[in-house]
Amino acid sequence: MNIAIIGYGKMGRLIEELALGKGHRIAAVIDPFVTEEKTQRGSVIGKSIQTLAALKQKPDAAIEFTRPDMAADNILYLAGAGIPVVVGTTGWYDRLAEITEAVKKSGTSLLWAPNFSLGMNLFYRMAEFAAELFDPFPEYDAGGLEIHHNKKADSPSGTAKVIAQKVLSKMTRKKNAVYEKLDHPPAPDEFHFASLRVGSVYGVHSVIFDSPAETIEITHTSRNRESLTAGALRAAEWLAGKNRTGVFTIDDMLTDILQKRMV
Repeated sequence: MNIAIIGYGKMGRLIEELALGKGHRIAAVIDPFVTEEKTQRGSVIGKSIQTLAALKQKPDAAIEFTRPDMAADNILYLAGAGIPVVVGTTGWYDRLAEITEAVKKSGTSLLWAPNFSLGMNLFYRMAEFAAELFDPFPEYDAGGLEIHHNKKADSPSGTAKVIAQKVLSKMTRKKNAVYEKLDHPPAPDEFHFASLRVGSVYGVHSVIFDSPAETIEITHTSRNRESLTAGALRAAEWLAGKNRTGVFTIDDMLTDILQKRMV
């Protein structure tokens, strides 16, 4: 598969390394802020996404990890050029309706996700299923904990908010997610998701079900960015593999993969 990498920061460089290791080819690397003419492995760098128009062979897919102020216009150009695109940049979702219309009109495809970790997206499903299992048993209270390094400026993490919403969607006796420090016992319908910032922890998210007699925990631990790049590359392979058209999320991809395993 020929891949165009849009954005050559830490994620772009990891995607290049992983893609080449899996036998894919890098058609182009586009990044206006990179000064060298070639990447470490000889792929041509373009300063503008319009560089793609000069390629003799159109990429089978593009993987976009840039900045919120650039992503939407990049997606629109790629759609107009008929190039499927996987987008890991966040912060552009206010233009999702406009982009969806452009992608459908062009007959190409887009797959976007706030988090491309396959493990985390499967963890979301586990959290939903566990919440549904424990919901009929009020002796099991539920809560969550997320831990990140001490340089992270915000809390809770965006991932923690997604997990909490997944739990609330299946646990009828929990109505509200509470993230701030509690100065009182949580109400029965509150789902408390606490945050800890310490050391160099890359990311840990846990959902806890606790009764007077036992505790059940499910935990996802991130060690580095490799899970994100693996998920983004898998998404590009999925989009280009059957010439899919339309707008998808990583959940659509996982549903398709899991349904095939169940047949």
